Amino acid sequence: MIPATNPKPPGKQLIKRMSTRTKWLILAPVGLVLFSCGLVILNEAVHQRRVGEPTQVWVLLGLYSLALINTGLIFFGEALRFRILLDVRRETRRSMRQLLRKVNAKAIRKVPARKGKSDKKTKSPTKTD
Repeated sequence: MIPATNPKPPGKQLIKRMSTRTKWLILAPVGLVLFSCGLVILNEAVHQRRVGEPTQVWVLLGLYSLALINTGLIFFGEALRFRILLDVRRETRRSMRQLLRKVNAKAIRKVPARKGKSDKKTKSPTKTD
C-alpha cells in the first residue's frame, strides 16, 4: 500500500509554520533588494539605449528590470501587511490587558469587607417600621 502524502508542497508548509514576525523580517529586506536591483538594471537598459545598442538588448533589459521592480514592490507590500498585523495584535493585547485590569480593580472595590459573622444588616433599636 502507498503511504498517504501531503498534497501541499514543502515550501508552503514551511511558510505556513513561520511566525508573522519572521515573515516580515524576511520579506522586507528581500523586497528592498529586488526593487533596488530592478532600478539598477533599468538604469543599465537606459544606458544601452543611449549608446545605440540593438533594440532587442535594451528592451529585454528593461522588461527584466520592470519584473524585478514589481516583484520587489509586491514583497515589500506583503512585509508591510505583516508588520501592520503585528502592530494591530500588539495594540489589541495591550488594550485587552488594560481593560482586564480595570475590571479586576472594580471587582476588588465592590467586594464588601465582612465585619461580623452575619451578612444581615442589624436593625436600629430606635428606628420603627
